[in-house]
Amino acid sequence: MADYLRLGQHQQAPTKNETLMKSVLKAVTAGTVGGSMLLLSGLTLAGTIIALVVATPLLVIFSPVLVPAAIAVTLLVFGFASSGGFGLAALSVLAWMYRYLTGRHPPGADQLDHAKGVLASKARDIKESAQHKIEQVTGS
Repeated sequence: MADYLRLGQHQQAPTKNETLMKSVLKAVTAGTVGGSMLLLSGLTLAGTIIALVVATPLLVIFSPVLVPAAIAVTLLVFGFASSGGFGLAALSVLAWMYRYLTGRHPPGADQLDHAKGVLASKARDIKESAQHKIEQVTGS
C-alpha cells in the first residue's frame, strides 16, 4: 500500500515527446488494423466471386430441381412454425381460461369482468327500451 502511495506522489505530467509517441503508436495501430480489415474484405469478395463463378453452372443445371425443393422446404418451415405458434397460443388461452374459471384471477380478468358488466347493463337497457316500445305500440 505504501508503494502505491509513493508511486502516486512521484507521477509527472507526460512530456511532449511521450504524447507524440502515443499519437504515432495509435495511428500505426489504426492503420494496421484498418489495412488488415481492408485486405480481409478484399479476400472475402474475391472468394465470393470465385464461388459464384463455380456454382453458377451447377445452379443452372439443377434449378428445375432446386427451385421447387427450396419452395417446398420454405413452405414446410413456415407451416411447422405457424402450426407451433398457433398451438402455443391455443394452449395459453386454454390455460388462462382454466385459471379464470377456477377463480385464480389471471391477468386481464378485471377487464373481462368489467366488459361483462357493461354488456349486461347495455343488454338490460335495450330490453327495457324494447318493452317500452312494445307497450307504446300495443297501447297497453
